[in-house]
Amino acid sequence: MILSNKAILAVLWELFPDCPYLLPTYFEKKNLLNYARKPLLSREGANIDLVINNTTLLQTPGEYGEEGYIYQQLFELPAYEGNYPVIGSWVIGQEPAGIGIRESDGLITNNLSRFVPHLIN
Repeated sequence: MILSNKAILAVLWELFPDCPYLLPTYFEKKNLLNYARKPLLSREGANIDLVINNTTLLQTPGEYGEEGYIYQQLFELPAYEGNYPVIGSWVIGQEPAGIGIRESDGLITNNLSRFVPHLIN
């Protein structure tokens, strides 16, 4: 449950500010002009707001948000022929176990995005 809670992103940024592997993430908007607002417990792209220059560009519906939000500096994914891939990883017992590539036609991946898992032996 801890690893799927997006609050960990704000805590990691607080512990390791300026880490090149993390995006600035806060429990409040702070001075971010371009950011993604994500519910702490959402899944598969639900209730995400993408904001550029303080103007909402994209917004997804869903049932999450009562638990609060994080505000993460926006990183626009590169597009490959109109497709936006995201790579996720799984670690079991502190050992790499697999990666997955989720690809969407838009900037927010969701439960309808294409997915290809890869097992690490």
